Amino acid sequence: MRLKTVCAGLAAGLAAVTSLTAAGPAAAHAPDDHHTCSPYAVLDRFSDALDKTTYDGTYTGNFSALAVDRDGSLAALGDRSSLFRLDARTLRPTGVIRLADEKGADLDSEGLAIDRDGTRLVSSETEPSVRRYGPDGSLLERLPVPAALRVAPAGRATANQTFEGLTLLPGGRTLLASMEYAIAGDSAGTVRFQTWQRRRGRFTPAAQYAYRTDPGLGVPEVQATPDGRLLVLERGFTAGVGNTVRLYLADPRHATDTRNIENLTDRSGVRPVHKTLLADIAACPSLGATARQPQPNPLLDNIEGMTVTGRDAKGRLKVLLVSDDNQNPAQTTRFYYLRVRA
Repeated sequence: MRLKTVCAGLAAGLAAVTSLTAAGPAAAHAPDDHHTCSPYAVLDRFSDALDKTTYDGTYTGNFSALAVDRDGSLAALGDRSSLFRLDARTLRPTGVIRLADEKGADLDSEGLAIDRDGTRLVSSETEPSVRRYGPDGSLLERLPVPAALRVAPAGRATANQTFEGLTLLPGGRTLLASMEYAIAGDSAGTVRFQTWQRRRGRFTPAAQYAYRTDPGLGVPEVQATPDGRLLVLERGFTAGVGNTVRLYLADPRHATDTRNIENLTDRSGVRPVHKTLLADIAACPSLGATARQPQPNPLLDNIEGMTVTGRDAKGRLKVLLVSDDNQNPAQTTRFYYLRVRA
C-alpha cells in the first residue's frame, strides 16, 4: 500500500495492547537471546540486501507480500504487479514475472498465497479482487467478492484500504483475506476478515469475521500458523514520528460470523477475533539498523509483508517480514528474521 499518514493513537494503543493477555500463546520462558523483542519474539537479524536494486530491468522493491514456494524458494510480491522469485538463503532474485488483470493492466497487488498445485492467489486493493495465476503469470480466474467489501460506489469500502493480507489455512480448503481498514457503517478500527471455502475445486465466499485493531492502525498482512490460528500485522504511520508495527496472534475459532451483519457499530453480541500481542517491533533491538526518516526505532520501516518459513529447534515459528519502500528514497526495503513463540 502507498505510504499514508495515520494518526497512530500511541497512548491509547499501548493501553489497549496491555489488556490483551489472556488465552494467548503458550507460556513464554526466560529469553535465551539478547535479541529479544518481547517474551514471545526474538529478532535474529535483518537484511537490506535488496534495497534500491533492480533485477532484469525491474525495480526490486515495493514489496507487499511474501510466500514460501513449493521448491523452498521465496515469492515476493511487489504492489506494482511484479512477482519475484528469491533465493531463500541469500535473497538473491532468480526470476520475475509481471501480473496483469483481465484487460492486461497492472494490479495494485497486495496479498499472496501459493496454492498446493503451485498456482498463485493474489489480492489487489483496487476493486478489491482476488485472482488466481499460473506459475508463469497467466491469469486463470477471479474469485467472487461480497458486494459490501467492494470500493464505493459499488460497495462500502474506501479506495486503497481494502484487501491487504491473504493466506491459505492449513489443509488448503480455506482462503482468508484481511481488509486494511473499516468499511462504511462499521466502527473505526473494526476490519473484516473474509474467507472462501474450496468446493469442487472452486473458492466460494464463506464466513466473515470482525477484527479490532489498535487505535489508528490498519492491517497490512495476515498469515496462517500451522495450527490454524493467524499472525496479524498492525501498522500505522505518523509524519515526523514514524511507523508503528505490532505483531499479534489471532484466533478466529470462537468469533461471530459477520457476513450477514450489515453494520458493526455498537452491535452487542458480536464476538470479534481474539488477539494477543506477540511483539511491538519498536521494542526489538536495532542491531545497527539506520533509518532515512524519523522512526521510534531505526529498525522500523513500512513493514507490510510476512510469511512463516518453518520452526526452529525449540519449536518457535520462523517468521520473515519485509518492508515496502514505496520506491521512496526516504524508505528502505528491509527483511526481518524473527522467531516467535505462538
